Amino acid sequence: MEHQPLRHIRDIADIGTVPPLLEEPLLGEPLLEGRRARLERFAEILDREPERSFLTLEEIEFVPRGMRAGIRADNSPLALAAADPILRANGLADDTFGEARRFFGLSTGEAHHLLCSCVNGRTVKAGPTAKRLRRLAARRPGLWLAYACAAGLVALPGTLLLLG
Repeated sequence: MEHQPLRHIRDIADIGTVPPLLEEPLLGEPLLEGRRARLERFAEILDREPERSFLTLEEIEFVPRGMRAGIRADNSPLALAAADPILRANGLADDTFGEARRFFGLSTGEAHHLLCSCVNGRTVKAGPTAKRLRRLAARRPGLWLAYACAAGLVALPGTLLLLG
């Protein structure tokens, strides 16, 4: 990887700026309770500029497990989320992979699928990322377990009759 000064990169790349963080939280900010509300807010922020490009996190799976929590990238979707005063006021501490997992309630696989360069390429557009976030928000973690248990209860008597 060749390192170049930012002034050279600006000439050849589509670089957006992340708005500065507000030092003090706004009065009357909504309380975002739960995974769904937080993911929806993240999607809402991204939908403001659906064609905007963001950098992905570089090959998360090759980073040692103990170091993954600290992965970050300038101009990533997480950097935009961390700049949002409402998400910050609700407890989002920074724009790292580990903090995103904690704050948004994402599994390692969900966060990897959403943010990694091996899945998305080096850049992602805000609009499609917002759609992915909304699909994640609509999911009910653990619901597959309930379905599996129900299927097992239905299949168990049939299996006992066959083997019986």
